[in-house]
Amino acid sequence: MSNILVLIELSNTGETRNTAPELLAVARRLGTPVAVVATSPVGSAGLAAKLGSYGAAQVYLVESAGVGTLLVAPQLEALAAAVEALDPAAVLVANSVEGRDVAARLSVRTGAGLIIDAVDLRSEGGRVLATHSVFGGAYTVESTVVGVLPIVTVRQGAIQDRAEAVTPSVTETSVSVQAANAAVIDAVIPAVASGRPALRGAATVVSGGRGLGSKADFILVEQLADVLGAAVGASRAAVDAGFVPQSSQVGQTGTTVSPQLYVALGISGAIQHRAGMQTAKTIVAINKDADAPIFDVADFGVVGDVFTVVPQLIEAIQALRQ
Repeated sequence: MSNILVLIELSNTGETRNTAPELLAVARRLGTPVAVVATSPVGSAGLAAKLGSYGAAQVYLVESAGVGTLLVAPQLEALAAAVEALDPAAVLVANSVEGRDVAARLSVRTGAGLIIDAVDLRSEGGRVLATHSVFGGAYTVESTVVGVLPIVTVRQGAIQDRAEAVTPSVTETSVSVQAANAAVIDAVIPAVASGRPALRGAATVVSGGRGLGSKADFILVEQLADVLGAAVGASRAAVDAGFVPQSSQVGQTGTTVSPQLYVALGISGAIQHRAGMQTAKTIVAINKDADAPIFDVADFGVVGDVFTVVPQLIEAIQALRQ
């Protein structure tokens, strides 16, 4: 089977990002998944076994002294080395800020074709076909690359498959990175821990809109999120009203999510918001306006006051768990 390279992103502490299992799973559909990791000379202990548990048939460890000190460049060099050595049929990366940067640079360097923000992938006739949700989610289309290597960024959370664990073969090599050609990381400031999943890539998201009425009442969203173990999101209207910071915004000008479950509380469903969430597998909407556009994309809709419905929902979920 053809090699499918997967760039594995690591946190500043050396942990694999939560995109690794889904990328390796979709790579398994297309061919032989090869995990490519840029590591520091002392930072690869246990990585191969962990990636094997996610389904990587081969782990290509590329040591670089620039990991953790240079931005993007070590990952680019690692992938470029793997492309040259392994002659892959495709390269997959997460559609993250770092992933898009690496993918674009690798495309220019290798003359490959670039496919951005795929929500699904399949193989047909020897080509990789990518599925996209476009024009605010109004259309689902497919794209492909003809004649050159396809590099595909995959939307976080869009792929729910998981590959079977295997014992991978391991290849170790090293690359040098020219610091003059890369931005230097001066400091890493950890995000404030909230105890909730990060919005991007979360399996469950509870979002609130202007219908919550105030910053104080937005706590209802947080209470339901805590019961469900969900991330907290918001519409642009709620952000503009000052209920939550912009980092919580879901939509075309915020974060795009594809969770298993998306719960919208008091959100009317403007097109820019729907563009950022309607690829969710199941959408539940609670709104007192029966004509709210959010109901057009909801799998389950409740017409009612969120301050009446949500406390009852929380109580019912807690009762089921007892």
